[in-house]
Amino acid sequence: MVSVSRETPERTEARLRRVIAQADLVVHEGVWCFEESPIDRPPALTADTLAVVRDDQSWSRLVPLAREHEHVERFGIFSFHFPAELDNSGFVGWLAGLLKTRLGTGVFVVCGSNRARGGIYDYWGCPIDLFDEAVAVVEALRAG
Repeated sequence: MVSVSRETPERTEARLRRVIAQADLVVHEGVWCFEESPIDRPPALTADTLAVVRDDQSWSRLVPLAREHEHVERFGIFSFHFPAELDNSGFVGWLAGLLKTRLGTGVFVVCGSNRARGGIYDYWGCPIDLFDEAVAVVEALRAG
């Protein structure tokens, strides 16, 4: 369920620090990329596909980097599953802002829902050259 919180910036910061500490974090192995295909040719869904999104012209499938993806951007991926009882509203903006401030990089986030695991989950992509640093920031936030 999406929550709407009305709180001071200090309370938001404290709440989101609790959220990141309690979320299930997975650091995904390997290097990842977006594989694109025309809108009239939807991609195959395979066991290694993390996400599929589209616009009005093409599909993008988030997959492990393969030889045929030589000239694409490369990303590292980590993900969060949030406990159902936690209000995670504002989490994406909060963490993305911290990563931009601390590392100078933007990120991409693909969200989904799995009610059996509490609801919303996020896949976070970071340029592979800064991935270890991004994970270190996340782990430091989780440690408090």
